[in-house]
Amino acid sequence: MLSENIESALNKQIRIEAESSQIYLSMACWAESQGFEGVAEFMFAQADEEREHMLRLLKYLIERGGKAIVSELSKPTTEYTSPKKMFEEVLEHEVFVSNSINDLVSITFDEKDFATHNFLQWYVAEQIEEEATARTILDKINLIGDEKSGFYLFDKDVKSMIAKKPAQ
Repeated sequence: MLSENIESALNKQIRIEAESSQIYLSMACWAESQGFEGVAEFMFAQADEEREHMLRLLKYLIERGGKAIVSELSKPTTEYTSPKKMFEEVLEHEVFVSNSINDLVSITFDEKDFATHNFLQWYVAEQIEEEATARTILDKINLIGDEKSGFYLFDKDVKSMIAKKPAQ
């Protein structure tokens, strides 16, 4: 049985993962409208992945006898000034998610809920990958600089990153 504190923290993380999905969905729409088809596909895939992360947490919470709460979500930003600014926001958001996961892991450790602690290790590893992907993409954008023609190849390169992500 989960403690109220852990149940509450898991529900908070469920909301964060759901909002992450919405953020990436909004980014996909912006990218598509700007002609960045590869970036849009990447972001649509990210939105799906974040929803899967949310569902995984939700199902775990229910399996452990907790009450999962589907809460209202914050409206994401819908406009970005450039792909670089958008991916800077991606990195900032993934660092936020990592910190939230780490806080959750800390709570499980403090409360000696080793089953939940073990369950969350997948998320810890996933966040390392998410941050690394965002940094890699930002490195590519920085290499391009202000060279607009470089964004054509960048867009194709980001699209190719979708298939390279390991299976969940």
